Amino acid sequence: MGGGQNFFKKNYFASISGSIYAILLGLILPNPFGGAIASIPNYLFAVVSVTPIYLMYSFPAILIYGVLASIISDKIGQFISAKIENDKSEIWISGITHIVFGLILLFYSLGASILFFITDRVLQKNNKKYELLQAIKSLGIPLAVWLIYMGIVYIEHLLNVS
Repeated sequence: MGGGQNFFKKNYFASISGSIYAILLGLILPNPFGGAIASIPNYLFAVVSVTPIYLMYSFPAILIYGVLASIISDKIGQFISAKIENDKSEIWISGITHIVFGLILLFYSLGASILFFITDRVLQKNNKKYELLQAIKSLGIPLAVWLIYMGIVYIEHLLNVS
């Protein structure tokens, strides 16, 4: 697979996994400062409020660092599996190197790297070719997630003001 196409594919996967990561992090850690959440409506509002913030901070890192780390991890996995002449070891080696790269910020980046790896492997199975246009269009995924969540925050604000 050509370098450009691999880069476009990884950008596409980063858009998907970055959006999922922000949503999951919002569900798992709705109050990053550790305060108590007293009710389900407060929990839901906290999730909706914090998810765009998580997305704004995590997505650029996933897009830049995650894409490069994933490409390097795949190349290392391919190289080592070719040297030991065992194609099945490539997925394990690539997964381990994804985890090693994900240890940079421990909990946060480790979760993102594992999610990126899973997204990458699941979506690779369709053998679709990814071009520059798809990579650019895929940036609409995190933008749409951000707009939807911010729209919900805005609507909630309008309802509470009146």
